[in-house]
Amino acid sequence: MTRRAAGRLSLEWIVLLYFLSYLPNIVLTKLVTSIPHAGLGRPLTGLETLPASLILSLVLTYAFIWLSGWHRDAHHLPGTGLPVPTWATFLSGIGTALVLFTVPLSFTFQGVSIPFIQLLMRGDILIIAPLVDLIFGRRVRWWSWVALFMVAVALGFVVQQRGGFDLPPLAILTVVLYTIGYFLRLAVMTRVSKSGDPASVRRYFVEEKIIALPLSVVALAAVAASGLGGQAGELGWGFLAVWSDPVIWWLVGIGLTLTIISVFAAIILLDPAENSYCVPMERASSLVAGIAAAYLLHWIWGLKAPTLAETIGAAVLIGAIVLLSVAPRVARGRTIKE
Repeated sequence: MTRRAAGRLSLEWIVLLYFLSYLPNIVLTKLVTSIPHAGLGRPLTGLETLPASLILSLVLTYAFIWLSGWHRDAHHLPGTGLPVPTWATFLSGIGTALVLFTVPLSFTFQGVSIPFIQLLMRGDILIIAPLVDLIFGRRVRWWSWVALFMVAVALGFVVQQRGGFDLPPLAILTVVLYTIGYFLRLAVMTRVSKSGDPASVRRYFVEEKIIALPLSVVALAAVAASGLGGQAGELGWGFLAVWSDPVIWWLVGIGLTLTIISVFAAIILLDPAENSYCVPMERASSLVAGIAAAYLLHWIWGLKAPTLAETIGAAVLIGAIVLLSVAPRVARGRTIKE
């Protein structure tokens, strides 16, 4: 996306592009970790696929930063053209690193459906969003509260139908780290970049990503090396052997879509509207992508279909997106008439 294009498209169009980018990412990630690998005789795990995916995303994101010209809006090391973060964007980079490696990892747990893990992780963020707004003295409008309530109801309904939060230890750690990472990210975004200035969006994206992407790879290595869940032995294959394996072409697709997703997500979350508006818009779109991906995986590849509760939850989320798109426009129209 060029510097001008980011400023021309409405937020709703950005959300649609975000959805269309997220859909193939989820499908590819789930297929790679569900279909038995020819050489190993079993599906690959998250710790075997994520290192290459994140490294590829790092290379592609750095290429985008340079080729798009976005690097020119960042702070630079004196006397050089190298972009550097401020203390705030460095802190946000730490939070984003946690998000970057936990989101793809969340799609890989055996026995945990994509819609459920997405609802669980996104539900935490929907609680955080209005808290961050209130901390920074930002107004939370009525439609944002209603959308938050709708998504919270969808989350509660699906969890109740599933029978609770029974998850593997690594899945629980993933949810916790994801929530911490998003809180750091939203706090910094609200503090330094939700101004409506397109240049501030580009500056934030560049400064955050030059820190977040290398840290996400290091964080993944640390989790794998810890041996949590008995998965430490997968680290060597994931960082080394994968590059000469045919599955690398699948991981190129995952890395490419992950890079595109990160650009659209930053534009959505850095919109000058309150977090309680932007976060449900972005989270609900990703959840709907998860449901759509789950159905595609079921219809085409025979994987388990979403439950009725998860489908109902997705319908509620679509309603939240519609509300967030329509209500502000109606309010602006009334203000103009008055």
